[in-house]
Parts: sequence; structure tokens; C-alpha cells
Amino acid sequence: MSPNSNDECDVVMNLSAADRCAFVKNTPDCSMEDGFINYLHVAFCLLPPNLTPLTITLCVVWLLFLFVILGLAASKFFCPNLSAISANLHLTHNVAGVTFLALGNGAPDIFSAIAAFSNPHTAGLAVGALFGAGIFVTTVVAGSVALVKPFTVASRPFLRDVIFYMVAVFWTFLILYRGTTTLTETFGYLGLYVVYVLTVIISAYIYNRQKHSMNSSVQNVAHTPAEYHSSDSSDDDVPCLIGGTIQQEYESEYRPLLPYSESTSQILLSSLNPVDNRKWRRKSWRWRLLKVLKTPLEVLLLLCVPVVDPDKEDKNWRRPLNCLQLVTAPLVCVFAFQSGTYGDYMIQGQFPLWLLTLLLGLFLSAIVFCTTTNDCPPKYHPLFALLGFLVSAMLISAAASEVVSLLHMLGVVLSLSNTVLGLTLLAWGNSIGDCFSDITIARQGYPRMAISACFGGIIFNMLFGVGLGCLLQMLKTHSDMQFESEGLLTWVLAGSLGLSLVLSFVIVPLCRFHLGRTYGIFLLVFYATFLLIALLTEFGKIHTV
Repeated sequence: MSPNSNDECDVVMNLSAADRCAFVKNTPDCSMEDGFINYLHVAFCLLPPNLTPLTITLCVVWLLFLFVILGLAASKFFCPNLSAISANLHLTHNVAGVTFLALGNGAPDIFSAIAAFSNPHTAGLAVGALFGAGIFVTTVVAGSVALVKPFTVASRPFLRDVIFYMVAVFWTFLILYRGTTTLTETFGYLGLYVVYVLTVIISAYIYNRQKHSMNSSVQNVAHTPAEYHSSDSSDDDVPCLIGGTIQQEYESEYRPLLPYSESTSQILLSSLNPVDNRKWRRKSWRWRLLKVLKTPLEVLLLLCVPVVDPDKEDKNWRRPLNCLQLVTAPLVCVFAFQSGTYGDYMIQGQFPLWLLTLLLGLFLSAIVFCTTTNDCPPKYHPLFALLGFLVSAMLISAAASEVVSLLHMLGVVLSLSNTVLGLTLLAWGNSIGDCFSDITIARQGYPRMAISACFGGIIFNMLFGVGLGCLLQMLKTHSDMQFESEGLLTWVLAGSLGLSLVLSFVIVPLCRFHLGRTYGIFLLVFYATFLLIALLTEFGKIHTV
């Protein structure tokens, strides 16, 4: 973006405080049609100019709330429904891990990137977020895992993931350097992930064959299904298996000795309660405080997003709630799609689309309620997982669009580039959950699983975030995708990520694939140095001659 152009919204900060509101209202570039709220109007027109700091503070609080929505929708609704879909499709753990699980874990990053690429002025947010999250995950998260639990990484999967990620980063660097990409190149970019998936599947198949041949002569050793012995996951599946067994045994102690039937109203009320009393008693006060803050949002999501759990005996079938969700879920899709564009849509100018959706939902809900019972899920219950997947994806997309619009406003007000906002606030917001979960997994004794998640997920985020974002924008505009470079900072970002991957590719094999505390400290220092250089570049302390 050129700050000297009078039709660009960035020049608003060069005007006097009294003229900013009129400029924002009359400048097409300030319309921000991709979100529910025009945050530039909020910043410059909602409150008097002397209260702009208060407006910014409220917007930052709202930004944190949006990140909570992204995290809850992805972890509590999007991921479980994807797991249910993969279970119903009878996918192996390796295939599910690099497809559905990767999509579930990377949903906030993917949808944020797609939302950012929808506008050329915010494309820098996507580039900054994807590269920034890549550096954050491969240095801070991987370094923290090495500090918490030093271990020896699986050599072949580690080298495979690093090589594919380096190829993805280099390809993205070429696209940014040229400033444009074609439709054919975008399909090739997405095809790189297909090659990665096939490599994972083939390597897992070869490893399983070798493992089976080695163990065929040993009859007195306890056997585990072959798909759990993949070198790509090593102990990846162990926590899930152990955790499921413990959970089943734990819950079996609380099952009533005599059959007990809840009424429909009791089932509805209990299914809308997101607080587990047993877990509540075991957790710390910090967890309880956070749970209290998140509970109203969880209740709202439970009202409109069905969740199917194949690990439960009843598959999480809640007849009254599921029937209610048949009414609310389609309505949410109508109002959330493209930031509420279809909320006011009239069919042939006469009949509102939302009213037709409501009537169809009530009709389906009545049929399901009259043809099912509270105790037994119907045969078509897995279709609720597909509905939950669609609704949660729509909510994540809507929240991601709001995050992008809000960060764009903060960039205008604070005179920061979209790239630096992407590599800091957006990258941190989308990656902080992965950071805590990976560290927790490492502390539980499964560092290989944590390090696999570090590299496997960001490959998917990079390829699909950039690939899908560019593809959707090209289909919308029927032209090649153009990138607006934000100067030296973009090259600092890309160069730092490439350097961190090259150093890991060299240092880890030299250390015989043992990730110790020294290596963890090195990664953390590398990220701190990168962040310092990036901020100095942003504020003009480092610049080209």
C-alpha cells in the first residue's frame, strides 16, 4: 500500500482528529466490507477523538474474545466432528492425522489466511501470520518441548517434515518475490501437500511391513495393531489410547447400578451444561476462573453446533438438543456466511431467506423428534457430525474475518504494517493454544508427539493457507493473484524462517537427533533475536541503503 495515495485509508492518521471521521465515511478504501463491524468507524466516529485510547483498549479486549471464540470453536466442536467423520470413513491414524487432524488443529490459521487474502490490503496479515506462526512453532514451541523433556527425535519423519516445509517456504518466497501467482501454480502449490500426504502414507506402510516381518517370528510378545506402529507417530497414538481407556474405566465407576431414564427436559439442561463437576473439583482456581468466563460462550455454541463423539456409547446423542440444533444451526450458517450478507437476502424480493431456513429447520426437527427416542441414536446420527463440521467451520471463518478486520484497523491507528501485526498478534493468538498443548503433552512423557505436531501442522497451514486463499481470490476476481510487498520486513520474515529450518536440518542430525536443553535454549534465543530484528525493521532502525 502506498501511504501517499489519497484514496488509501492509511493516510487518515495524517489528518486532524476532527477530520478523521468524515474521511473514513467518505473513503471507499475504509469500507471494510469483510467483517460484521466497520472497526475504522468504531475507532474514529463512535466516541470523541480524545477517547480514542479507550476505543482501542475495548477493541483489544474484543480481539482477545475473538481468539477465545476461535479456540473454543476449533477444539470443542470442529476437531471432535472431524474425528467422528474420519472414524465413520474408517481412515487409518496416519491418513487422519495428516488430513482431518491437521485441518482441525490449523483451522484458525487457515480461515484467518483465507479471510486476509480476500482483500489485497490485508494480504500482508496472512503472510505475516503464516510465516510468523511457522517461526514461533519451530523455535519457541519446539524449544520449550526440548527444555521440558529432552528426547531423541524420530529421524526419518523429522527430516521428511523439515524438507517438505523448506520446499513450501521457498516456494512461497518465490511467489512473494515475483509479486504474483497463476492458477496453475496455485494448484501445484496445493498439490505439494498431496505429495506430502502420499509420502506419509507410503512411509508408514513400508515401516509397518518391516515391523510385521520382524515381529512375525516372535510369538510371545503382546501384539498391537500394525497401524499403531507407524514411525511417523511412534508414541503419538499412545496418549489417545491410554487416555481413552482410563476415561472409560473412570466413567464406568459412576454408572448407576440400576437403569435410570432422564426426562427430555433434564437431558436438554444437562447437555447444555459445559462444566464437568468431577473435573471442576480437581482443577485449580485459575482453571475455574477461566472456565467461568468461557461458559456463556460454550453454552451459545452448544445451542447451535452438534457434536458427535464416536468414543461414547451413545455417540453423544442428545435428542432434544440435537433437534433444537437442526433449527439453530442452519440459521447460524445463513447469518454467518460472508459476514451476514445473506441475513437480509429476499427470495425473489418477497420472502426472507432466514425465514425459509427457519421453517425448514422446524420441519426437520419435528420429524427427527417424533421418529427417535432419547436412549438410542438413529442410524443417520453421523450426519450430525457433518452438520457440526459445517457450522463450526462457518463460525471460525466469521471470527477469523473479524480478527483480520480488527487487526487492519489497529494497523491503521497505530501506523503498523499488516506484516508485523500478522507475525505478532495474529500468529501468537493462533499458536498459543498449540504451544500449551504441546508442552503439556511433552511433560506427560510424549515429546515425539509434540515435536511431530510442531512441524506436521505448519506444513498444512502454510500450503493450504496460502493455496486456498489465493485460489478463492482468483476464482472471485477471474485474474491472477497479486501481492503487495511491505518491504524489507517481508524478506526478514521469510529469511528468518528459512534460516531456522536450515539450522535445524543441519544441527539436529549432528546431535544424532537428540534434542536437549542446549538446543532448546538456542531456539528460544533465535526467536528473540528474530523478533528484535523484525521490530527494529518495522520502526525504521534497520533499513536498506
